[in-house]
Amino acid sequence: MKKYTELSAGELQIEKELVLRQYNEFKAKNLSLDMSRGKPCAEQLDLVSPMLDAVSSDLPLITQDGIDIRNYGVLDGLPEAKRLFAELLEVRPEQVIVGGNSSLALIYDAVSRAMQFGTTDRQPPWNKLDRVKFLCPSPGYDRHFTICEFFGIEMITISMNENGPDMDTVERLVSSDPAVKGIWCIPKYSNPTGITYSDDVVRRFAALRPAAEDFRIFWDNAYCVHDLDRPATLLNLMDECIKQGNEDMPFIFASTSKITFSGAGLGLMAASDNNLERIRRQYSVQTIGFNKLNHLMHTRYLKNLDGIKQLMQGHKKILAPKFRAVLDRLDRELAPLGIAEYTRPGGGYFISLNTHPGCAKRTVELCKEAGVTLTPAGAAFPYGNDPSDSNIRLAPTYPPINELESAMELFCICVRLATIVS
Repeated sequence: MKKYTELSAGELQIEKELVLRQYNEFKAKNLSLDMSRGKPCAEQLDLVSPMLDAVSSDLPLITQDGIDIRNYGVLDGLPEAKRLFAELLEVRPEQVIVGGNSSLALIYDAVSRAMQFGTTDRQPPWNKLDRVKFLCPSPGYDRHFTICEFFGIEMITISMNENGPDMDTVERLVSSDPAVKGIWCIPKYSNPTGITYSDDVVRRFAALRPAAEDFRIFWDNAYCVHDLDRPATLLNLMDECIKQGNEDMPFIFASTSKITFSGAGLGLMAASDNNLERIRRQYSVQTIGFNKLNHLMHTRYLKNLDGIKQLMQGHKKILAPKFRAVLDRLDRELAPLGIAEYTRPGGGYFISLNTHPGCAKRTVELCKEAGVTLTPAGAAFPYGNDPSDSNIRLAPTYPPINELESAMELFCICVRLATIVS
Protein backbone atom coordinates (compact mmCIF):
# COMPACT_ATOMS: atom_id res chain seq x y z
CA MET A 1 0.00 0.00 0.00
CA LYS A 2 1.50 3.33 -1.09
CA LYS A 3 1.39 6.54 0.88
CA TYR A 4 -0.76 9.23 -0.68
CA THR A 5 2.33 11.33 -1.32
CA GLU A 6 3.70 8.50 -3.49
CA LEU A 7 0.63 8.16 -5.73
CA SER A 8 0.59 9.47 -9.26
CA ALA A 9 -2.24 11.71 -10.48
CA GLY A 10 -3.90 8.72 -12.12
CA GLU A 11 -3.60 6.59 -9.01
CA LEU A 12 -5.06 9.40 -6.89
CA GLN A 13 -8.04 9.61 -9.21
CA ILE A 14 -8.64 5.87 -8.92
CA GLU A 15 -8.36 6.12 -5.13
CA LYS A 16 -10.82 9.04 -5.09
CA GLU A 17 -13.39 7.10 -7.10
CA LEU A 18 -12.98 4.06 -4.82
CA VAL A 19 -13.35 6.08 -1.62
CA LEU A 20 -16.37 8.00 -2.95
CA ARG A 21 -18.08 4.71 -3.78
CA GLN A 22 -17.34 3.34 -0.29
CA TYR A 23 -18.58 6.56 1.28
CA ASN A 24 -21.85 6.55 -0.64
CA GLU A 25 -22.44 2.94 0.32
CA PHE A 26 -22.16 3.96 3.97
CA LYS A 27 -24.54 6.89 3.48
CA ALA A 28 -27.11 4.48 2.10
CA LYS A 29 -27.04 2.51 5.37
CA ASN A 30 -28.65 5.45 7.25
CA LEU A 31 -26.46 5.00 10.32
CA SER A 32 -27.03 6.90 13.55
CA LEU A 33 -23.97 6.42 15.76
CA ASP A 34 -22.60 8.73 18.45
CA MET A 35 -18.90 9.07 19.34
CA SER A 36 -19.13 12.71 20.43
CA ARG A 37 -18.48 12.42 24.19
CA GLY A 38 -16.47 10.21 26.47
CA LYS A 39 -19.39 8.55 28.23
CA PRO A 40 -19.37 5.21 30.03
CA CYS A 41 -21.32 2.50 28.24
CA ALA A 42 -24.23 0.55 29.72
CA GLU A 43 -21.98 -2.40 30.64
CA GLN A 44 -19.80 -0.12 32.74
CA LEU A 45 -22.81 1.28 34.56
CA ASP A 46 -24.06 -2.26 35.15
CA LEU A 47 -20.82 -3.00 37.00
CA VAL A 48 -21.85 -0.70 39.85
CA SER A 49 -25.59 -1.35 40.01
CA PRO A 50 -25.05 -3.32 43.27
CA MET A 51 -24.00 -0.02 44.87
CA LEU A 52 -27.69 0.87 45.02
CA ASP A 53 -28.10 -1.84 47.67
CA ALA A 54 -25.49 -0.25 49.95
CA VAL A 55 -28.05 2.17 51.40
CA SER A 56 -31.63 1.15 52.14
CA SER A 57 -34.30 1.42 54.81
CA ASP A 58 -33.12 -1.97 56.11
CA LEU A 59 -29.59 -0.73 56.79
CA PRO A 60 -28.33 1.76 59.39
CA LEU A 61 -28.46 5.36 58.17
CA ILE A 62 -26.01 6.48 60.83
CA THR A 63 -22.37 6.64 59.77
CA GLN A 64 -19.31 5.27 61.54
CA ASP A 65 -18.87 8.76 62.99
CA GLY A 66 -22.41 8.91 64.35
CA ILE A 67 -23.83 11.21 61.66
CA ASP A 68 -27.48 10.80 60.65
CA ILE A 69 -27.32 11.13 56.87
CA ARG A 70 -31.03 11.94 56.66
CA ASN A 71 -30.58 15.28 58.39
CA TYR A 72 -28.89 18.62 57.77
CA GLY A 73 -25.22 19.26 58.36
CA VAL A 74 -21.71 18.20 57.35
CA LEU A 75 -20.74 20.97 54.99
CA ASP A 76 -17.87 19.46 53.02
CA GLY A 77 -18.44 15.71 53.00
CA LEU A 78 -18.90 12.78 55.35
CA PRO A 79 -15.69 12.09 57.30
CA GLU A 80 -15.52 8.50 56.06
CA ALA A 81 -15.96 9.70 52.45
CA LYS A 82 -13.15 12.20 52.96
CA ARG A 83 -10.91 9.46 54.36
CA LEU A 84 -11.64 7.22 51.36
CA PHE A 85 -11.05 9.85 48.70
CA ALA A 86 -7.99 11.28 50.42
CA GLU A 87 -6.37 7.95 49.44
CA LEU A 88 -7.40 8.51 45.83
CA LEU A 89 -6.18 12.13 45.76
CA GLU A 90 -3.04 11.38 47.83
CA VAL A 91 -3.69 14.11 50.39
CA ARG A 92 -4.83 14.34 54.02
CA PRO A 93 -8.58 13.83 54.69
CA GLU A 94 -8.78 17.37 56.09
CA GLN A 95 -7.74 18.67 52.68
CA VAL A 96 -10.69 17.07 50.85
CA ILE A 97 -14.13 18.34 49.90
CA VAL A 98 -16.60 15.66 48.77
CA GLY A 99 -19.32 17.42 46.83
CA GLY A 100 -22.21 16.63 44.53
CA ASN A 101 -22.23 14.49 41.43
CA SER A 102 -19.86 16.56 39.28
CA SER A 103 -16.26 17.68 39.56
CA LEU A 104 -17.06 20.14 36.76
CA ALA A 105 -19.46 21.89 39.14
CA LEU A 106 -16.70 22.18 41.75
CA ILE A 107 -14.32 23.55 39.10
CA TYR A 108 -16.92 26.05 37.93
CA ASP A 109 -17.54 27.11 41.54
CA ALA A 110 -13.81 27.61 42.10
CA VAL A 111 -13.56 29.93 39.08
CA SER A 112 -16.79 31.71 40.00
CA ARG A 113 -15.60 32.34 43.57
CA ALA A 114 -12.30 33.68 42.28
CA MET A 115 -14.12 36.01 39.92
CA GLN A 116 -16.40 37.34 42.64
CA PHE A 117 -14.24 37.14 45.76
CA GLY A 118 -10.68 36.40 44.65
CA THR A 119 -8.56 33.49 45.86
CA THR A 120 -6.89 35.33 48.76
CA ASP A 121 -7.97 38.09 51.12
CA ARG A 122 -4.96 40.14 49.98
CA GLN A 123 -5.87 40.34 46.28
CA PRO A 124 -8.93 41.83 44.56
CA PRO A 125 -11.61 39.67 42.95
CA TRP A 126 -10.73 38.77 39.40
CA ASN A 127 -13.79 40.56 38.03
CA LYS A 128 -12.36 43.86 39.30
CA LEU A 129 -9.28 43.47 37.11
CA ASP A 130 -8.83 44.80 33.60
CA ARG A 131 -7.68 41.42 32.28
CA VAL A 132 -7.65 37.84 33.55
CA LYS A 133 -5.77 35.18 31.60
CA PHE A 134 -5.62 31.39 31.77
CA LEU A 135 -3.02 29.17 30.15
CA CYS A 136 -4.63 26.37 28.17
CA PRO A 137 -2.49 23.35 27.25
CA SER A 138 -3.91 22.13 23.95
CA PRO A 139 -5.31 19.86 22.72
CA GLY A 140 -7.25 19.98 25.99
CA TYR A 141 -10.69 19.64 27.58
CA ASP A 142 -13.35 21.71 25.84
CA ARG A 143 -15.44 22.20 28.99
CA HIS A 144 -12.51 23.86 30.76
CA PHE A 145 -12.26 26.30 27.90
CA THR A 146 -16.01 26.92 27.92
CA ILE A 147 -15.80 28.03 31.57
CA CYS A 148 -13.18 30.61 30.60
CA GLU A 149 -15.32 31.87 27.74
CA PHE A 150 -18.35 32.12 30.01
CA PHE A 151 -16.51 34.35 32.48
CA GLY A 152 -14.70 36.37 29.82
CA ILE A 153 -11.28 35.01 30.80
CA GLU A 154 -8.68 35.36 28.05
CA MET A 155 -7.21 32.04 26.99
CA ILE A 156 -3.61 31.49 25.88
CA THR A 157 -2.85 28.27 24.01
CA ILE A 158 0.11 26.27 25.31
CA SER A 159 1.48 23.48 23.15
CA MET A 160 1.71 19.92 24.47
CA ASN A 161 4.47 17.36 24.01
CA GLU A 162 4.95 13.78 25.16
CA ASN A 163 5.84 14.94 28.69
CA GLY A 164 3.06 17.49 29.20
CA PRO A 165 2.70 21.22 28.56
CA ASP A 166 5.56 23.29 27.14
CA MET A 167 6.97 24.29 30.52
CA ASP A 168 9.42 26.84 29.15
CA THR A 169 6.47 28.86 27.89
CA VAL A 170 4.43 28.22 31.04
CA GLU A 171 7.24 29.42 33.30
CA ARG A 172 7.90 32.49 31.19
CA LEU A 173 4.27 33.61 31.10
CA VAL A 174 3.45 32.80 34.71
CA SER A 175 6.53 34.59 36.06
CA SER A 176 6.23 37.68 33.86
CA ASP A 177 2.52 38.47 33.57
CA PRO A 178 0.43 39.18 36.71
CA ALA A 179 -2.74 38.88 34.62
CA VAL A 180 -2.09 35.12 34.28
CA LYS A 181 -4.23 33.74 37.10
CA GLY A 182 -4.53 30.06 36.26
CA ILE A 183 -3.71 27.08 34.09
CA TRP A 184 -5.83 24.07 33.16
CA CYS A 185 -4.20 20.67 33.60
CA ILE A 186 -5.38 17.10 33.11
CA PRO A 187 -2.17 15.51 34.31
CA LYS A 188 -2.86 11.80 33.92
CA TYR A 189 -4.13 10.29 30.66
CA SER A 190 -4.81 13.83 29.50
CA ASN A 191 -7.98 14.59 27.55
CA PRO A 192 -7.64 13.99 24.61
CA THR A 193 -3.99 13.02 24.07
CA GLY A 194 -3.78 10.38 26.81
CA ILE A 195 -0.34 11.49 27.97
CA THR A 196 0.73 11.57 31.63
CA TYR A 197 2.84 14.47 32.85
CA SER A 198 6.44 13.53 33.56
CA ASP A 199 8.02 13.90 37.01
CA ASP A 200 10.08 16.82 35.74
CA VAL A 201 6.96 18.63 34.50
CA VAL A 202 5.20 18.15 37.84
CA ARG A 203 8.25 19.44 39.72
CA ARG A 204 8.42 22.48 37.44
CA PHE A 205 4.75 23.19 38.12
CA ALA A 206 5.39 23.00 41.85
CA ALA A 207 8.37 25.35 41.57
CA LEU A 208 6.56 28.09 39.62
CA ARG A 209 7.12 31.61 40.88
CA PRO A 210 4.03 33.45 39.64
CA ALA A 211 3.92 37.20 39.15
CA ALA A 212 0.34 36.92 40.48
CA GLU A 213 0.10 35.94 44.14
CA ASP A 214 -3.38 34.56 43.45
CA PHE A 215 -2.31 32.26 40.58
CA ARG A 216 -3.81 28.77 40.81
CA ILE A 217 -3.11 25.45 39.07
CA PHE A 218 -6.43 23.78 38.21
CA TRP A 219 -5.24 20.17 38.42
CA ASP A 220 -8.14 18.09 37.08
CA ASN A 221 -7.01 14.52 37.72
CA ALA A 222 -10.14 13.09 36.12
CA TYR A 223 -8.55 9.84 34.93
CA CYS A 224 -6.34 9.06 37.91
CA VAL A 225 -7.31 5.35 38.08
CA HIS A 226 -8.55 4.83 34.52
CA ASP A 227 -5.88 2.48 33.21
CA LEU A 228 -6.09 0.56 29.95
CA ASP A 229 -2.56 -0.80 29.83
CA ARG A 230 0.29 -0.79 32.33
CA PRO A 231 -0.62 1.95 34.86
CA ALA A 232 1.20 5.24 34.45
CA THR A 233 2.56 6.95 37.54
CA LEU A 234 1.99 10.62 38.33
CA LEU A 235 4.10 12.50 40.83
CA ASN A 236 2.14 13.99 43.74
CA LEU A 237 1.71 17.70 42.97
CA MET A 238 0.64 18.68 46.47
CA ASP A 239 3.70 17.09 48.03
CA GLU A 240 5.97 18.81 45.53
CA CYS A 241 4.26 22.17 46.10
CA ILE A 242 4.73 21.83 49.86
CA LYS A 243 8.45 21.24 49.31
CA GLN A 244 8.59 24.50 47.32
CA GLY A 245 6.50 26.53 49.80
CA ASN A 246 3.70 26.70 47.21
CA GLU A 247 1.03 24.63 48.96
CA ASP A 248 -1.65 27.25 48.22
CA MET A 249 -1.07 27.07 44.46
CA PRO A 250 -2.91 23.85 43.43
CA PHE A 251 -6.64 23.21 43.27
CA ILE A 252 -6.91 19.44 42.74
CA PHE A 253 -10.07 17.84 41.34
CA ALA A 254 -11.36 14.36 40.53
CA SER A 255 -14.66 12.53 40.53
CA THR A 256 -16.27 9.10 40.50
CA SER A 257 -18.27 9.96 37.37
CA LYS A 258 -16.44 7.33 35.32
CA ILE A 259 -15.94 5.01 38.29
CA THR A 260 -19.53 4.61 39.55
CA PHE A 261 -22.58 6.38 38.08
CA SER A 262 -21.95 9.31 35.76
CA GLY A 263 -25.27 10.87 36.70
CA ALA A 264 -24.91 10.19 40.42
CA GLY A 265 -21.21 10.13 41.23
CA LEU A 266 -19.22 12.33 43.57
CA GLY A 267 -17.15 15.40 42.74
CA LEU A 268 -13.91 15.76 44.70
CA MET A 269 -11.64 18.69 45.46
CA ALA A 270 -8.42 18.95 47.44
CA ALA A 271 -6.49 22.05 48.40
CA SER A 272 -4.32 23.55 51.14
CA ASP A 273 -5.67 24.31 54.60
CA ASN A 274 -5.59 28.03 53.80
CA ASN A 275 -7.57 27.59 50.60
CA LEU A 276 -10.09 25.25 52.19
CA GLU A 277 -10.73 27.55 55.15
CA ARG A 278 -11.72 30.24 52.67
CA ILE A 279 -13.76 27.84 50.50
CA ARG A 280 -15.66 26.40 53.47
CA ARG A 281 -16.53 29.90 54.61
CA GLN A 282 -18.07 30.61 51.23
CA TYR A 283 -19.77 27.21 51.02
CA SER A 284 -21.46 27.87 54.36
CA VAL A 285 -23.47 30.56 52.61
CA GLN A 286 -24.11 28.49 49.49
CA THR A 287 -25.20 25.17 51.00
CA ILE A 288 -25.95 23.32 54.22
CA GLY A 289 -24.29 20.24 52.83
CA PHE A 290 -24.10 17.90 49.86
CA ASN A 291 -25.97 14.62 49.36
CA LYS A 292 -24.84 12.55 52.33
CA LEU A 293 -26.93 9.58 51.21
CA ASN A 294 -24.80 9.34 48.09
CA HIS A 295 -21.61 9.85 50.11
CA LEU A 296 -22.49 6.93 52.37
CA MET A 297 -23.54 4.72 49.45
CA HIS A 298 -20.18 5.25 47.77
CA THR A 299 -18.08 4.66 50.86
CA ARG A 300 -19.94 1.50 51.83
CA TYR A 301 -19.64 0.08 48.32
CA LEU A 302 -16.10 1.12 47.42
CA LYS A 303 -14.71 0.69 50.95
CA ASN A 304 -11.10 1.73 50.23
CA LEU A 305 -8.61 2.47 47.48
CA ASP A 306 -8.13 -1.24 46.80
CA GLY A 307 -11.88 -1.52 46.27
CA ILE A 308 -11.75 1.31 43.73
CA LYS A 309 -8.83 -0.30 41.91
CA GLN A 310 -10.60 -3.67 41.81
CA LEU A 311 -13.68 -2.03 40.30
CA MET A 312 -11.51 -0.29 37.70
CA GLN A 313 -10.25 -3.68 36.52
CA GLY A 314 -13.83 -4.38 35.47
CA HIS A 315 -13.94 -1.12 33.54
CA LYS A 316 -10.63 -2.00 31.89
CA LYS A 317 -11.95 -5.37 30.64
CA ILE A 318 -14.82 -3.55 28.93
CA LEU A 319 -12.88 -0.62 27.49
CA ALA A 320 -9.53 -2.09 26.46
CA PRO A 321 -11.02 -4.13 23.57
CA LYS A 322 -12.76 -0.99 22.27
CA PHE A 323 -9.53 0.99 22.21
CA ARG A 324 -7.76 -1.93 20.52
CA ALA A 325 -10.50 -2.06 17.88
CA VAL A 326 -10.07 1.64 17.10
CA LEU A 327 -6.28 1.48 16.98
CA ASP A 328 -6.28 -1.70 14.89
CA ARG A 329 -8.54 -0.02 12.34
CA LEU A 330 -6.37 3.10 12.24
CA ASP A 331 -3.26 0.95 11.88
CA ARG A 332 -4.75 -0.95 8.94
CA GLU A 333 -6.55 1.82 7.10
CA LEU A 334 -4.72 5.09 7.74
CA ALA A 335 -1.17 4.53 9.00
CA PRO A 336 0.10 2.93 5.76
CA LEU A 337 -1.24 5.88 3.76
CA GLY A 338 0.68 8.44 5.84
CA ILE A 339 -2.39 10.67 6.26
CA ALA A 340 -2.93 10.59 10.04
CA GLU A 341 -1.02 10.48 13.30
CA TYR A 342 -2.66 9.35 16.52
CA THR A 343 -1.96 8.59 20.15
CA ARG A 344 -1.88 5.20 21.83
CA PRO A 345 -3.12 6.04 25.32
CA GLY A 346 -2.34 3.86 28.29
CA GLY A 347 -5.53 5.01 29.96
CA GLY A 348 -8.30 7.57 29.99
CA TYR A 349 -11.20 7.92 27.60
CA PHE A 350 -9.88 9.30 24.31
CA ILE A 351 -7.62 8.92 21.32
CA SER A 352 -6.27 12.12 19.75
CA LEU A 353 -5.81 12.01 15.98
CA ASN A 354 -4.23 14.57 13.67
CA THR A 355 -5.11 14.61 9.99
CA HIS A 356 -3.21 16.54 7.36
CA PRO A 357 -3.64 20.29 7.97
CA GLY A 358 -6.99 21.57 6.77
CA CYS A 359 -8.75 18.20 6.82
CA ALA A 360 -10.23 17.79 10.32
CA LYS A 361 -13.42 19.83 9.93
CA ARG A 362 -14.22 18.27 6.59
CA THR A 363 -13.66 14.78 8.01
CA VAL A 364 -16.09 15.45 10.86
CA GLU A 365 -18.65 16.91 8.43
CA LEU A 366 -18.40 13.88 6.15
CA CYS A 367 -18.89 11.54 9.12
CA LYS A 368 -21.97 13.44 10.27
CA GLU A 369 -23.49 13.41 6.77
CA ALA A 370 -23.10 9.62 6.77
CA GLY A 371 -24.56 9.12 10.26
CA VAL A 372 -21.65 9.20 12.71
CA THR A 373 -21.41 12.10 15.16
CA LEU A 374 -17.95 13.05 16.45
CA THR A 375 -16.73 15.81 18.75
CA PRO A 376 -16.55 19.01 16.66
CA ALA A 377 -13.15 19.52 15.09
CA GLY A 378 -11.22 22.18 16.99
CA ALA A 379 -13.15 21.61 20.25
CA ALA A 380 -9.93 20.67 22.05
CA PHE A 381 -8.52 24.18 21.53
CA PRO A 382 -9.44 27.55 23.09
CA TYR A 383 -12.34 29.23 21.31
CA GLY A 384 -12.76 26.06 19.25
CA ASN A 385 -9.96 27.23 16.99
CA ASP A 386 -7.42 24.62 15.94
CA PRO A 387 -4.94 26.72 13.92
CA SER A 388 -4.00 23.77 11.71
CA ASP A 389 -7.52 22.30 11.43
CA SER A 390 -6.05 18.86 12.02
CA ASN A 391 -7.08 17.57 15.46
CA ILE A 392 -9.97 15.17 16.03
CA ARG A 393 -10.90 13.62 19.38
CA LEU A 394 -12.12 10.04 19.19
CA ALA A 395 -14.23 8.70 22.06
CA PRO A 396 -14.43 4.88 21.85
CA THR A 397 -16.11 4.19 25.20
CA TYR A 398 -19.85 4.54 24.66
CA PRO A 399 -20.83 2.61 21.50
CA PRO A 400 -21.16 -1.18 21.51
CA ILE A 401 -18.13 -2.67 19.82
CA ASN A 402 -20.00 -3.67 16.65
CA GLU A 403 -21.21 -0.08 16.20
CA LEU A 404 -17.73 1.17 17.03
CA GLU A 405 -16.27 -1.00 14.26
CA SER A 406 -18.77 0.45 11.74
CA ALA A 407 -18.13 4.00 12.91
CA MET A 408 -14.37 3.60 12.59
CA GLU A 409 -14.65 2.02 9.15
CA LEU A 410 -16.60 5.08 8.04
CA PHE A 411 -14.22 7.43 9.85
CA CYS A 412 -11.22 6.08 7.97
CA ILE A 413 -13.06 6.46 4.67
CA CYS A 414 -13.86 10.07 5.57
CA VAL A 415 -10.25 10.87 6.46
CA ARG A 416 -9.15 9.44 3.11
CA LEU A 417 -11.81 11.38 1.21
CA ALA A 418 -11.10 14.67 3.02
CA THR A 419 -7.39 14.26 2.32
CA ILE A 420 -7.83 13.52 -1.37
CA VAL A 421 -10.09 16.50 -2.05
CA SER A 422 -8.23 19.01 0.18
